Formats: sequence, structure tokens, C-alpha cells
Amino acid sequence: MSESIQPKIPSMLDSITPLIALVVMLTASVQLFGDNSSFGPNQIALMLAMGIAIIIGLKNKHTWESIEKAIVNGISISLGAILILLAVGALIGTWLLSGTVPTMVYYGLKIIDPSWFYAATCLVCGIVAMSIGSSWTTAATVGVAFIGIANGFEMSTAVTAGAVISGAYFGDKLSPLSETTNLAPAVAGTELFAHIRYMLWTTIPSISIALTLFLFIGFNHSSTNTGSTESIETLTTILESTYNISVINLIPLAVLLFLAFKKMPAFPAVAVGAIIGGVWAAVFQQELILSMAKEGLNGVQATLTVVWTAFFDGVVVKTGNAEIDELLSRGGMSSMLNTIWLVICALSFGAVLEHLGMLKRFVDAILKTAKSTGSLIASTVATCIGTNLITADQYMAIVMPGRMYKEEYQRRGLHPTVLSRTLEDSGTITSPLIPWNTCGAFMFGALALTSYDYIFYCFFNLINPVLAIIYGYVGYKIKYINDKS
Repeated sequence: MSESIQPKIPSMLDSITPLIALVVMLTASVQLFGDNSSFGPNQIALMLAMGIAIIIGLKNKHTWESIEKAIVNGISISLGAILILLAVGALIGTWLLSGTVPTMVYYGLKIIDPSWFYAATCLVCGIVAMSIGSSWTTAATVGVAFIGIANGFEMSTAVTAGAVISGAYFGDKLSPLSETTNLAPAVAGTELFAHIRYMLWTTIPSISIALTLFLFIGFNHSSTNTGSTESIETLTTILESTYNISVINLIPLAVLLFLAFKKMPAFPAVAVGAIIGGVWAAVFQQELILSMAKEGLNGVQATLTVVWTAFFDGVVVKTGNAEIDELLSRGGMSSMLNTIWLVICALSFGAVLEHLGMLKRFVDAILKTAKSTGSLIASTVATCIGTNLITADQYMAIVMPGRMYKEEYQRRGLHPTVLSRTLEDSGTITSPLIPWNTCGAFMFGALALTSYDYIFYCFFNLINPVLAIIYGYVGYKIKYINDKS
């Protein structure tokens, strides 16, 4: 009986070829298709790049059976996220129909001033995310409302999305209820609250700078654009005439936040929120439902049909104002199918590269050049961002670099909190900046904006990794194992 053939370790050329191919094809995708690149072209680029990696793997004596198994395992990681995506699609649909999101927009327009709108958006999202431990739930609920308020103020939805994501990931990062905040210290080998306390040194300065920038942009907008009053009045009037606006409409939001605070898993919590939204629509928005029902339908049949449709295909609201109709007409599980397609393609590509040893090849090469503490931290940040790019999953961007660098940090006498903080400073918060990452794809699905639109306005997410690297090189707040503090 012949011995099984041992696969070859990939060369650096083997490892980098699929990545170069992917970068070239993604660049071409954006150039050719622009904002529509995430609706199919990027998926094709990922699949073709995966095909190139598979060919290299077969050359290196890997079997198709082992590669296929790796792809299946890689996709299985995303199944929980896919269920959440579908639930969020349903939630957006029923909350638009029930008046929950329109009510948040309505009161937001009444309370918030344009001059500090962006900073308020960031701060409120941060507080909500810290309370419930979920950047996704925050973006899909209050984040969607802030996008609507931005339209009313005639302010930039791209900057608003940047403020939503900055705040959501700031709060998520510091919340003991967050999965990533628990995962990072577990991988690094440290205690949760020690990890959170240590993160404050990079997180608080980063969010402070971000809030200052959002305030500056807001004040600048206020001084140059004074014609939004009429637009606000138009939007609030249309919302009042289309929906029964009431504080009661906010109860589905309160229930969802309560369930999240009680640590109910995201999928059932969001699903319950969607169901309550459907019930609220049937009870409090009968006039709107009857206007949306097909001709000949009335009563219970009309209500059931429209609410049911909101779950799977969202809502189409016709107010006579095209911009407001676009704001209020969206949602449904079907709206998330393209995002799910993108996630599956990206995770398949990442799984192949990990299975073939191409990711390990990069890290081994990096460690040979990372001599100082600063260069080690910079290398960890780069690896986390690269893992986010390649595997398209923030959990992988924490677990894989954590496993790869843990021994090196210990060898150099660095405290495990240095590694856990670095993993969060880069792996967690850069994930929504990448269009094909599960987080970037989710934000696109929830906020209806691609990361190409908002990436330069996610100030917190951009500043924090840079600050982590600076701390490493200057030796500021770098803890060692033998430190007494």
C-alpha cells in the first residue's frame, strides 16, 4: 500500500499570486461597475481568485477532496451570520411598516441640531452598542434611523454612516457583552475586564479625535447650508401623513434592546424584534397597510398579505416624494441575499488560502523582520487587517493572528493584554471597512451604503489601529509580564 503524498509548503510566489489576482480584479470591478460592484462583480472576482489558489494547491499536491472540505468548513462559519442577516432584513421591513424607524427619524429631526448631528450620531450609537454589545444590531436599528435623519437635514449619508459605524464599533469594543470583546482575551490568554481596561488607553483617545472631527464637519455644514429647514418640514409632514407617529411605535426597539442587554443571542433577539414589528404594523398602521394592499384585498387578508410581504420582500411606500419613497421603501429577507452571496464567496476564498498554508507563509515571513516591540505590534495589526481582507470574517481576524503571534508575544515577555488589545484595535474595527467582509457586507445591507462611500469617514476605525502602532514604537502603555501594575 503506497504512502499518502505530503502536500508541499507554498512558496511566497504561490501565496501572493491569488492575492495579486484578487486586487487586480477587484480594482477592475470598481472601475467597470462603480457602486454596483458589490452586486455580482466582486463575487466573481473572489471566485476566480479562489480558482487560481486551488490550481496552485493542486500543483502542490493537495487533493480536491481536502480543498472542498475546507471550503465547506469555511462557509459553515458564516451560517450564524447568514441567519442574522436574514433576520435583520425582516426587521428593517417590519419596522418600516410599523412606523418604528419613521418615528425615530421624526423625533430625531425634532430634537437634533445639524451642527452637532454627526457627533450625536456617533455618541448615541456608541452608548447603544456598549449597552447591548452588538455593532450590527446598533447599525440596523438606530443607525438606519440616523441615515433617515441625515436625509431630512440634507446632510451627507456617507459621513452619517461613518459616524454610525465609528460609534457602533467603539461601544461594541468596550462592551463586556460583545462576542469579539470576549473572544480576544480568550485567544490571548488574559482576563476580560483587564483586557477592557487596557483597551481604554487606545480607544478613548481615538473616539475623542473622531468626535472632534465629526463636530468640525457638522459645524462647517451648519455654517454653509442654511436651506435644510424646508426639507425637514417636508419630511416630518409626509411622515405624519403616512404613518401614525407615536412613542408607542418605539416599543419594538425597546424590546429588542432589552433582549440584547439580557444576552439573548442575536438571531432570536432580532427575529423577535421583527415579529413584534409585524404585530405593531397590523395594530397601529392599518391605514398605511390598506393603501399598500393589492386591489380587491381588505381586512384581515390585506393585513396578513402586506405584513407577510414586509418580512420577505420589505415594503414599498408611495408618498409622492421620490427621495422619501426611496428612504422608506426597503428591507425584507430578499434584500440580504446579495450580501449573503458576497459573504459565501469571500469566506470560501479565505478558507482555501488558510487550508493551503498561504496565510501561515505570510506570518512566518513577517516574524523574521519584526525585531522590535513596535514592529511586532505593527505586524500584528497588518496581519489582522490582511486576515480581514482574505478570510472576510472578523472572528477569523482575531483567532488566527492571535494563535499565530501568542507564542512570540510570550517569548518577548509582553503581557497577554498587549496582544488582546492589538487584536481588537485592528481585527475587530477594520472589518466594516472591507466591502466583502461579513461586517462590511452587513453594513451595506443595513445602511444601503457601500464601504467605498463611508470608509474615509469611519474616523474611529481608521485612527485606532494607527494609534496602536504608535504606542508600540514609542513604548507608551506597553505592559510586560513582570510588571507589577
